[in-house]
Amino acid sequence: MTVFRNVVFVAAIAGLVAGLVLAAMQAFSTTPLIVAAEAYEGGGGAHDHPNDHDHAETGGEAAHSHDHGEEAWTPEDGFEREFYTAAANVVTAIGFALVLVAVSEFAGGIASWRQGLMWGFAGFAVFTLAPGLGLPPELPGMPAADLAARQAWWIGTVAATAAGLALIVFGRSVALAALGVALIVAPHIVGAPQPESHDTAVPAELHHRFVVAVTVTNLLFWLILGAVAGTVRRRFSVSLGDARGSLA
Repeated sequence: MTVFRNVVFVAAIAGLVAGLVLAAMQAFSTTPLIVAAEAYEGGGGAHDHPNDHDHAETGGEAAHSHDHGEEAWTPEDGFEREFYTAAANVVTAIGFALVLVAVSEFAGGIASWRQGLMWGFAGFAVFTLAPGLGLPPELPGMPAADLAARQAWWIGTVAATAAGLALIVFGRSVALAALGVALIVAPHIVGAPQPESHDTAVPAELHHRFVVAVTVTNLLFWLILGAVAGTVRRRFSVSLGDARGSLA
């Protein structure tokens, strides 16, 4: 029970810090690009693509469609939009932190902020870099393949990449390392689902800037998440050890 409580505590602190930093970075990097792309959205049809403003920056494939119907609600630009974005980022970041801290405990835990950086980069590779090679972040108004197919590929890629990295890092043989490489490459050989047409009114230069901005903010997000998790876990463990020693 103590281990579970510690994992939740560390994840909550790390997720809160990293989520708020991500929201601040988005306000100056991805949000202006999303607002610019919305000017190119035409018609009132529905587009099934990730909600890039709230989820793409943290590497997650959103599980809902982007509906532009008259009854669809969206937050107002300005404070309301930034508030909901920050709230969504914090919740998502805590979820990612729970996964990161829980998995790292099976490998002995994150002992320092330096180890946290390595674990954070692994999270970036699993949840952002690998899926992004086949499904780059999308701006509003861009065509997309079937949502269910994209989600299935995204989940499979994340699982295969995580398993592959684990085999490469913790495997004790060349065969296991080779299997790990094969798992990482396999989803990209299969290929991500693509839309019937890539025609869009969104300028290619705008999309390129968005992909770069999302990738960089994701990298910083994961590095901060790992570093804070390592720092909090180490200090919390030391404090807990000192308390136990004083009672002995």
